[in-house]
Amino acid sequence: MKIFFATDIHGSEVCWRKFLNSAAFYKADLVILGGDVTGKAMVPIIDRGGRWQATWRGETYQLESKQQLDELMARIRNSGFYPAIVSEDELSHLGANEDAVGERFEHEMISSLDRWLDMADGKLRGGQIPCILNGGNDDIFEIDSVIESSPCVSFAEGKLMDLGGFSLVSMGWTNPTPWNTYREAAEDKLAEKIEAVAELVPDMSRAIFNFHAPPYGTGLDEAPALDENLRPMHGGAVMKPVGSTAIRDAILKYQPMLSLHGHIHESRAIKRMGRTMAINPGSVYGDGVLQGAVLDLDAKKGKVSRYLLVNG
Repeated sequence: MKIFFATDIHGSEVCWRKFLNSAAFYKADLVILGGDVTGKAMVPIIDRGGRWQATWRGETYQLESKQQLDELMARIRNSGFYPAIVSEDELSHLGANEDAVGERFEHEMISSLDRWLDMADGKLRGGQIPCILNGGNDDIFEIDSVIESSPCVSFAEGKLMDLGGFSLVSMGWTNPTPWNTYREAAEDKLAEKIEAVAELVPDMSRAIFNFHAPPYGTGLDEAPALDENLRPMHGGAVMKPVGSTAIRDAILKYQPMLSLHGHIHESRAIKRMGRTMAINPGSVYGDGVLQGAVLDLDAKKGKVSRYLLVNG
């Protein structure tokens, strides 16, 4: 069985398209997106009746045609943002109402996710190629039911999934971050969540952990050290481990065959932890590049027979 695993695309539409295409490109039997599927911000585009104006990344765009509008919206989506067409009155309302911003942002996110799932249906031949998605700490809980309702994509959180004789269990929660994101918990609570899914596994020698946070102190969790203002110290040159001790301890305790992680974009690496192969393929979604891991699983021997970190 060949698996393609990627993570942390954060709303980048070009990376989502590449993820869907990876099934055919790598001849994968199964594709998994580990977490942090959705984007973090939207870009208002003011509708002026046949003309549009937007300010994005410090530049103001005056759009005189639908073609120009479509081109800018595609660039915005590919970078992981959500374009939102608004009137002058709507923009004023959003500027004065934080709740309205949150509602509009959620609307744009869910609409985009619905469109992505429609793409998956076509690219994955109506579900003939299995596709597994999970939330990450940056994903709002409202996406869970949207993914659950898809006919061709499976939502993985808290479930045991049989992958042709291998067992996959997933958890998108992480240890606390400085940004107080959606799916965070203290290490003792993470340990409880891990135990809840680990007890579902019939044979740990054929188990795959799909846990969004990487294990602490393994080289899969090195991120820039931050000062008191949450700015990288010395231009990001100082690194420190920020992964989860609960996930590290669970891997060492249970020794699954394979452990898949993300969350820390800079720590693209593979680490042997006893019997377990732990992988973080990294992420550079902002550049429109999809990083991932191609894994050949030997069903007869119950092991990873070949593995490769890839860019595309």
